[in-house]
Amino acid sequence: MKSVKQSDKLLTNINRIHMIGIGGSGMCPLAEVLSSLGYTVSGSDNTETEKTRRLGELGIKVYIGQKAENIEGAELVAYSAAISETNPERAAAVKNGIPTMERSVLLGALTRRYDNCIGVAGTHGKTTVSSIITQILLLNKMQPTAIIGGVLPIAGSSAVIGDSDILVCESCEFVNSFLEFSPDVSVLLNIDNDHLDFFKTMDNLKRSFRDFVSLSKISYVNGDSELCLDAVKGLDTKIITFGRNKTNDFYADNIRMGDHGYCFDVFKSGKTVGSLCMNIPGEHNIYNGLVSFAVCYDLGVSPDGIADAVSRFTGAGRRFEKYGTYGGITVVDDYAHHPTEISATLAAARSLTKGRMIAAFQPFTYSRVALLKDGMIKALSLADKVFLTPIVASREENIYGVSSGDIAKGLNDAAVIDDYDTLCREMINSAKSGDIIITMGAGDIYKVAGKISEKLNENR
Repeated sequence: MKSVKQSDKLLTNINRIHMIGIGGSGMCPLAEVLSSLGYTVSGSDNTETEKTRRLGELGIKVYIGQKAENIEGAELVAYSAAISETNPERAAAVKNGIPTMERSVLLGALTRRYDNCIGVAGTHGKTTVSSIITQILLLNKMQPTAIIGGVLPIAGSSAVIGDSDILVCESCEFVNSFLEFSPDVSVLLNIDNDHLDFFKTMDNLKRSFRDFVSLSKISYVNGDSELCLDAVKGLDTKIITFGRNKTNDFYADNIRMGDHGYCFDVFKSGKTVGSLCMNIPGEHNIYNGLVSFAVCYDLGVSPDGIADAVSRFTGAGRRFEKYGTYGGITVVDDYAHHPTEISATLAAARSLTKGRMIAAFQPFTYSRVALLKDGMIKALSLADKVFLTPIVASREENIYGVSSGDIAKGLNDAAVIDDYDTLCREMINSAKSGDIIITMGAGDIYKVAGKISEKLNENR
């Protein structure tokens, strides 16, 4: 029985919820799910986007621009972590005595409404694994509800609405958000040196993941990672390991290259239980496919059903998202913003071509660049030519004195370009048939991939 928190009680006594920053990747799917549960949902954002338009089509009132009067009639005002106390809507809620709730607290209350909540955590791969698990369950008629950080192509949304007791929930460690959740099953994919502006030390980061796993009854943990194994050592939670080593409970063997990604057999306790062929490139996706198989297999999905769903998974939005091939030039976009992710993305791209890789990278936050600059340079050196945009500040001031030029200086063929139109032109001029153009970053660099695709398509 999950413990009831004050936020849970509040949700049972209200109907009207207003969400500040409703178009954000975390808020948008939450709004969809809350609306499906019968709440009257409204929200606001600074700009109209495809996400806000979709919410409007679902009957959710979305205000463009944030004003105090937008919250009129609300019984709860929810806000994302990026919304400050001075935001006019949040300030008006406090002034008028309307309860307010940060997104992770609201999502945490939602996780306690499902008897089978699957929380997917890790520094890398959360969106991909949440998406694969959701697709497997969806195509095998398990009717899951899901809240994912990227668009699942077969759903056309980052939210999936189902009628079962299963909730798949991407679980982010930043500012300990996921400790508000109540997962029945947790997944720990990996632990890497990210968000140290908040955690300060790797020990603190590892402790946070440990605390998250301890909230669940069962956890699927990367058994090839000493950091992960150390983090969960001694917990009462049942630990099921996965990886490529044969000491794991679930392991991948007979690994070979398929048409679009790696194929491998899945073993459980030393016996073959199935096989997978990934439809997304990259060695890291062996782990992503394997743990998705393990979770769904233990939920009762047949191995053939899992294999079929995985073979049809071509990636989540902004996770090695292939825009197309135009005149022999392939255009790909990816959310990669940490050196480990950049390396994995470029290695996956390399497996698809013998031509050149022309990459555009949008660094995200000054603190991350200050801490990980050398790793970024090493990872980006896998590309033949690199363009960088200025650093996206997000929530930070540049107290570190870093710039994208510091990364460019460490690369053989790199340049910093300030505007997207020039960047598009330079990337197109640098490419020829057989090459891959790839954009990477956690900001809005995906717009460049879209513009390049449009230009190349026009010129065919």
